[in-house]
Amino acid sequence: MTKIKFCGLKTLADIQAVNKICPEYVGFVFAPKSKRYVAPETAENLRGALSKKICAVGVFVNEKISTVAELLNANIIDAAQLHGNEDDAYIKNLRGLTKKIIIQTFKADRIAAAEKSFADFILIDAGAGDGKTFDWKLVKNLRREYFLAGGLNPENVGDAIKMLNPFAVDVSSGIETGGKKDFKKMATFAEVVRRENL
Repeated sequence: MTKIKFCGLKTLADIQAVNKICPEYVGFVFAPKSKRYVAPETAENLRGALSKKICAVGVFVNEKISTVAELLNANIIDAAQLHGNEDDAYIKNLRGLTKKIIIQTFKADRIAAAEKSFADFILIDAGAGDGKTFDWKLVKNLRREYFLAGGLNPENVGDAIKMLNPFAVDVSSGIETGGKKDFKKMATFAEVVRRENL
């Protein structure tokens, strides 16, 4: 049963939308260079309005381990998604500071490394969260559970699930219009995923 992650939430309207649709995961981006960046205080406020049924994931790029652990242990987020050059030593050190879920991101051409990751989950993407798809055949034989990201949208996510049956599908730009989350696209995306899960 493929789960859903809506990433890059920034506003209370985004939270109200996901509370209605109820994906299993949502993502707050803590990478300052991202156009979807939210400050920790903003994320805390948004988290306060988020349904308790939904797991909040913080997305980080080469952030200080202590900062990531702090946000996890303050329950602002339930999981950390590492999107930079974090290595096994980084994950080991982070584990020493928190018991929360760790997701490590890999580009699709690094499947062998992804399989050996110390993280609880891996996420496979085309690049640095740039909304592009990659050749899904690259992950067809991946031997562990993973989040599939990269250019997913309501039109192609059904095909991705049919072909790969990933643990979860992760979408950000594919559910936006003019750089803002689009409730209709979010609802349609979730509908397609849930239909494939039947």
